[in-house]
Amino acid sequence: MSSVFVELFPPGAAPAREFLRTAAGRSITYREALERSAQFAHALRAFGVRAGDRVAVQVEKSTEAVLLYLATLRLGAVYLPLNTAYTAAELEYFLGDARPAVFVCALERYSDLEPLAKGLGIAAVASLDAAGAGSLIDAARGCLSRFDTVARNDDDLAAILYTSGTTGRSKGAMLTQRNLVSNARTLAAFWRFTADDVLLHALPIFHIHGLFVAINVTLAVGSSLIFLPRFDVDQVLAALPQASVMMGVPTFYVRLLRDPRLNRELTARCRVFISGSAPLLTETHREWFERTGHRLLERYGMSETGMNTSNPYEGERVPGSVGPALPGIDIRISDAVSGASVPAGEIGLIEVRGPNVFAGYWQQPEKTRAEFRADGYFMTGDLGHVDARGYLFIVGRAKDLVISGGYNIYPKEIEIELDRLPSVAESAVFGVPHPDFGEGVTAAVVCTMDAPAPPEAELLQALRQRLAAYKLPKRLIFMPDLPRNSMGKVEKKVLRERFAQLYRA
Repeated sequence: MSSVFVELFPPGAAPAREFLRTAAGRSITYREALERSAQFAHALRAFGVRAGDRVAVQVEKSTEAVLLYLATLRLGAVYLPLNTAYTAAELEYFLGDARPAVFVCALERYSDLEPLAKGLGIAAVASLDAAGAGSLIDAARGCLSRFDTVARNDDDLAAILYTSGTTGRSKGAMLTQRNLVSNARTLAAFWRFTADDVLLHALPIFHIHGLFVAINVTLAVGSSLIFLPRFDVDQVLAALPQASVMMGVPTFYVRLLRDPRLNRELTARCRVFISGSAPLLTETHREWFERTGHRLLERYGMSETGMNTSNPYEGERVPGSVGPALPGIDIRISDAVSGASVPAGEIGLIEVRGPNVFAGYWQQPEKTRAEFRADGYFMTGDLGHVDARGYLFIVGRAKDLVISGGYNIYPKEIEIELDRLPSVAESAVFGVPHPDFGEGVTAAVVCTMDAPAPPEAELLQALRQRLAAYKLPKRLIFMPDLPRNSMGKVEKKVLRERFAQLYRA
């Protein structure tokens, strides 16, 4: 028996080493993190939290929020981070579904959310703000700075992450102790992390990328974090000369490329820039190399599995690919209906098996059974193909597949050709109801900043030279920006809903 905390934060490991420092210059060592997380664990226990209980958290990014995560692990409880953008109505569903023992919310929202939580039967509600104030801090103050971490089994839950809910109500992905530990160790080894690394962290910490990848990998080797409250171009550029690694979503890199201060000198100390959570445009990959001399390392993961694949640390990083399967993880491409494997190069459903794959969906055993094959492979819902070298290429979500006039049309294929046109910065292809074709292929297009929107007919004519006629969009919709979620993923559900009546007028 063990726990994520013991496995990733072994007692006595480099106690004087800096664990985290903020943009404001605040710094805590590993010893301080150990002692303060012990105080937080005592406070949670005083709130009534026991091993296996859920600790729901909706707070702004802060040092104390990280300590709260560590304290939850030490107590053997289940950490449940919630997007800071969720409204009270959305929180009512998550809290009602998870039934946490305690809910820790932002101090400024406490007066609104405390009655909601109490009305759902949650016994304890605490507050915490980004400056490190709130009732949780008050409860921890004066508590012992030593805490005997509760032992857990590999299959015991460590966290629940709610999916984005693009196909209905969000589902709680149950992540075990083994899931978190195995993925952190695999990534630390694969990406060559050492105790000397300094990771530039500008991601949110309610998501698997910023929390379980960035923080857990840092803990696994005893390295350090530069902890920014959010992505800010000026703060990131100021911190880059002190960082050896940066993790980000593609939007981060796109915005940095727009700043003339980004150059090779500024990024000279960094050994690797990692991109994930949303598709990385080939153009961004190329421009980043031209400006910095670094090739972005793109990887692929999801809430239910952690990281599955990665372009190599040493070896070719292929633009448009998320690389081969990580060590110890199996990837296969199957026919979505029969489950039979398809030949290399053919598009099918991406399936994953390994110690990183979650235990199932919280209180949804039937949904869990429906998402797994009999031999243990999890059906991700993503479509892709694998080349002869084992590199995975993702073409989109199965739910985003457009069936128009009886043809299966993969949006990614059209987006690639649109994005190659000189006046197009980015695009999103989706299907909406069409009276003749069932679904009409539709494209939302964002033009480059230095180019006005060209005539729709002009872009369509250019596409005719690149795509079969049945793949051509029926309409192009010019937009200033594409709708995205907090991790930079384009929300095609929003586009489908907004333009659902486009062909019914």
